[in-house]
Amino acid sequence: MIKCYYPAAQLSLDESMVLWRGRLSFRQFIKNKRHKYSIKLYMLTEPDGLILKFRVYAGGKDSEVAGKGHAEKVVMELLHEKLNCGHELHMDNLYNSFGLAKKLLDNNTYCTGTLRKDLKENPRELMNKKLKRGENYSMFREGVHVGVWKDKRIVPCITTQYENRMVPVANKRGQVTQKPEAISEYNNYMSGVDRQDQLLAYYPCERKKLRCYLKVAIHTFQLLLLNSMKMFNKYSEQRKMSLYDYRLSVINALLAENLPPDRSRRSLRHQIKKATETTANGRLKRKTCRQCTKNKKRTDSPWYCDTCPDKPGLCVSCFDNYHLELGVCL
Repeated sequence: MIKCYYPAAQLSLDESMVLWRGRLSFRQFIKNKRHKYSIKLYMLTEPDGLILKFRVYAGGKDSEVAGKGHAEKVVMELLHEKLNCGHELHMDNLYNSFGLAKKLLDNNTYCTGTLRKDLKENPRELMNKKLKRGENYSMFREGVHVGVWKDKRIVPCITTQYENRMVPVANKRGQVTQKPEAISEYNNYMSGVDRQDQLLAYYPCERKKLRCYLKVAIHTFQLLLLNSMKMFNKYSEQRKMSLYDYRLSVINALLAENLPPDRSRRSLRHQIKKATETTANGRLKRKTCRQCTKNKKRTDSPWYCDTCPDKPGLCVSCFDNYHLELGVCL
């Protein structure tokens, strides 16, 4: 990805989970996740979900990032090629700290995100501040801005890019409220990993009875496919495609390349034909319509698909729907 594409200024970093309930030394348990038992992937993405880099976390045996300062090590490794380029990194409170923000700022990289209240480096005066709803309070030190803002609850945040400024933000109902600029920008740019998780959840390819490394490998291919779709929609002059249509086009293209050379593309087109054989009564032989059977309806038809291996019986009106569900290009 580094060789063929360089991202825009805004980046987001978060974890993604691959479901795994089997035995594994570095299997993670996270109570509030949808996949509670899973393999953890740390991901660096663009806000639209384009994946730039990811790392499989191997637990306590991971010598490069495990141990004290784990979150900081993960961030610095994923950002290794992006430091000193002026990027704006958005992270949640699992990663953010004053020390990390200062370290990134020294490497000409800005960060913004939420902050845990119980960190030792946090100013106690700020974290214990009593605020009314809508109020905010901030402190600055060595180029790092730490603030708290109260909405329904106290929200601590940290940024090296934004000042203590309130901006208007409209919610889904069209109601406009004032929020700190850092929190508003964090909400705008933090959803990269969540978006790719959402898209992959629509068409899961992982199956239950797979070995751990196969499951991770298949998930990696899914990520590559998603990345290629986003690049296609971003830079191609053709019509933008949904993930479903893009997957089908890739599958059809790969299948076409592996066909025997002596079979022309035209001969592979599925054609509907009418039966010519007759019964003892002189009537045309009929087959049960395969598509109607799926819909729990019994229909006998003299028509069938001459190209499919088992030559299934089909109604004329069911012919297209049957092949579209199979992903066959007519």
